[in-house]
Amino acid sequence: MWNTKRGTWLHSKGEFWGLFVLLLYTSPLSCSSNFSHLIYKIKEGLPKGTLIGAISADLKLDLSVNPPRSFNLEQKTTSQQYVSLNNTTGELFTSAVEIDREALCAESHEGQGCVIFLDVLILPQQYFQLVKIKIIIEDVNDNRPHFPVDEIRVSVPENAPVNARFAVEQSAVDPDIGIHSVQTYWLVNDYGVFTLDVEENEGGELTPFLIITESLDRETQAEYVTDIIAEDGGSPPLLGTATLRIIITDVNDNCPKFTESQVNVTLYGNATKGMQLARLQAYDPDEGANALITYTFSERVTQESKNLFNLDTNTGVLKLAGKIDNNTWKLYKLIVLANGPTCIPEVTTVTVHVIRQLSGPPVVVPRYIAFEKDGVVSISESEPPFSPIAFFTIKNTEPQQKIECLLEGTGPFRLVPYERFKNEYLLETTEVLDYEQQQDYEMVVVVRNPHGLVVNTVVKVHVMDVNDNAPVFKQSFIDVAVEENNPPNTFLAQLRATDADSESRGEVYYLLGADAPTIFDLDRSTGVLTVSTSLDREEKETYRFMVRAVDRGTPRKESIATVIITVQDRNDNSPRFINKDFTFFVPENFPGFGEIGVLTVTDADAGENGWVALSILNGSDIFVIDTGRGALRAKTPLDREQQGTYYVWIEAIDGGEPALSCITMVTVLLLDVNDNPPTVLFPQSNQSYMLVLPNTLPGTSITEVYAVDRDTGMNAVIAYSIIKRTDGEPGSFDIDPYTGNITLRKALNNRGLYSLWVKVRDHGQPELYSTVLVNLFVNETVSNETLIQSLLPRSVDITHGELPPDKEGRKGGQVPNLCSEYQVLLLALTATCLGLFLTVVSLVTYICCKKRKPKKKRLDIEIPLKLNHEMVDKNPMEISNI
Repeated sequence: MWNTKRGTWLHSKGEFWGLFVLLLYTSPLSCSSNFSHLIYKIKEGLPKGTLIGAISADLKLDLSVNPPRSFNLEQKTTSQQYVSLNNTTGELFTSAVEIDREALCAESHEGQGCVIFLDVLILPQQYFQLVKIKIIIEDVNDNRPHFPVDEIRVSVPENAPVNARFAVEQSAVDPDIGIHSVQTYWLVNDYGVFTLDVEENEGGELTPFLIITESLDRETQAEYVTDIIAEDGGSPPLLGTATLRIIITDVNDNCPKFTESQVNVTLYGNATKGMQLARLQAYDPDEGANALITYTFSERVTQESKNLFNLDTNTGVLKLAGKIDNNTWKLYKLIVLANGPTCIPEVTTVTVHVIRQLSGPPVVVPRYIAFEKDGVVSISESEPPFSPIAFFTIKNTEPQQKIECLLEGTGPFRLVPYERFKNEYLLETTEVLDYEQQQDYEMVVVVRNPHGLVVNTVVKVHVMDVNDNAPVFKQSFIDVAVEENNPPNTFLAQLRATDADSESRGEVYYLLGADAPTIFDLDRSTGVLTVSTSLDREEKETYRFMVRAVDRGTPRKESIATVIITVQDRNDNSPRFINKDFTFFVPENFPGFGEIGVLTVTDADAGENGWVALSILNGSDIFVIDTGRGALRAKTPLDREQQGTYYVWIEAIDGGEPALSCITMVTVLLLDVNDNPPTVLFPQSNQSYMLVLPNTLPGTSITEVYAVDRDTGMNAVIAYSIIKRTDGEPGSFDIDPYTGNITLRKALNNRGLYSLWVKVRDHGQPELYSTVLVNLFVNETVSNETLIQSLLPRSVDITHGELPPDKEGRKGGQVPNLCSEYQVLLLALTATCLGLFLTVVSLVTYICCKKRKPKKKRLDIEIPLKLNHEMVDKNPMEISNI
């Protein structure tokens, strides 16, 4: 239930408090009821005077009755200090004491909630009623999470695996409940090796777990300090902070290490017992018991040394435990162990030099580092510069004496004081030795004391060879020339490589490279290179492959060279024309020295063996050939009417020794041009005539004009036509345009001389023609020949002559197309000529095959240029029409 005052306060806070009332009645509500139950919900922390609920209104009581009702709390209880009751209106308000849910209900858990119980009595007696009121206190986010301690310590072993989890037991506490309690944890700085996870137990409590994300090393970093943040679920959330100190606990993952692997101590013969000689120090990065170190002598230390020297097991202090004989000059080597838990002992060597004062010349004691035999030190040439050879210890010297020690002799050696000890000198190389340059050296170690006493010690050094040189070919490129057609297993070259190393390291054997063809063989020992088969330059002219020279050292060394084999040419190939024979078509009257055709000839050989010269074996008076280009030319224009076909034999000779040759036949076919007009054979003269009887019937053949043409083809097809008539009766005679046959067209009525001018033309381009005069004398007899001769025309102007009508001639009234009717004849002639041509080609092919043998000095036969007349006469039509 709301009142104006409380609503105003809630809105001023900017929050919405869901206050509701749940009314429960044990019996139906009426004025006579004596028991009621009311439930109210409020937020904790409300200010004084906030309306909780109106009992009268909620119970629907009438306040206007008389006597009036009064509302009273039954008795004073702890819960009553948080509320006040208006006795008149029955309204419940918050009191001056603020309700703190966490203080009020500290003993209750979240599941029980926080409740205030009140008993209100409604009086007087006639209105008596007991009202049981339950006020539920709801939580607000008014408490921050807080950790029980300011600093939380978590111990993590340094060998903890990745993803290992460690509980942070001091988790944060938040008195609030529900969403207002702690919801999550996080780290301010995770150092890249940690993260947090949160687990909820069965009671709903959250426990943060520290998770390892990277490997740890206590010796690198022993602890990590960061802040752990606890965050509740309020809005806005409240935070609690504590310092999280992550301590990396030690595991025994390190062993003791000496600060020095070797300690040198000088002890004089008069030293007193108990004198401290050295303090050995070893360290262990671990801590606690893992870093505990004890010092002991090794079992290899003699009992004499253990009796003479004392070693403190805890401090590592080495003291003199016995008396030193002043007359002794001795060297003690004490092996000391530093022991740690579960560790392999660390070792250091304590060298104790006992010095005594002596008189006399110095004594040189050589100690050889390199291999020594019979006073000769051997050292490998592969040793690097400053390789030690020998130690020289100078004895029988007083401590205060200054000893001079030097090296005499030549070679890459030096004698230097050993940096750790007095009167110790080290003989070492100054540069890399080379066995191939010098194998033996001899030097003298000279020692001189202040009294002028000198001691010389001879040192001999022998350099041992190693396989440090690869075989070397005399030439990196080996050029070999060999003629083709060589016999199998022909020697090509002997390869030679040298190796500067000694013994087996300098022995060389030879191998072919992987790219070498299988036809080549190389002797492993001698280096002799041979070819197992015959080479053909025309197949391959150059071979290029690798050869290897390998020594027998360890590891083996090798070098390579390139072999280039050039196959030289021999004249083993004859020239070859690209065709077995050639046929060229050329028009007659072709200009002299014009190019008729080109003959292509090849020779697979090279150089002079491949040079080819062409020559004409027959007909050189008519034809010439260009040797360079192979162009065939005629010296003068050729006339087909004189000869239509020429057969020319051409020889190709190469420049080899002996020369090789081949022959081909060239057929030159002359193509006809229209250069001859028709020749009229009959009538033989324009002055001749023929008697025609007047009673001759129409259609009778009177005579014919016969003509020939020396050309061929369409150029020789002749057509006849009458171009001028001088007869008295026009159209009396007709001429057949194909045969030249003149027939009587109509009956003759007049007697006398009829003259016909006949044009004889060919079908060439350009068209050529001849004319002839046909005289016909119509009469019964020839009685007066003189009269007839006088009537014959001497000349005639045919330019204005009367052309025959187009429809004259055959019965059809049309002059047929001459070309179409001659096509069949021409095709037949062409087929005949082609058959003759193929016959000639076959004959020439056979002759050429016979001529493939090596050429003699001169040909045994002469082939004529001109055709045999019998051959021409047997088939003149075919030849004239080619």
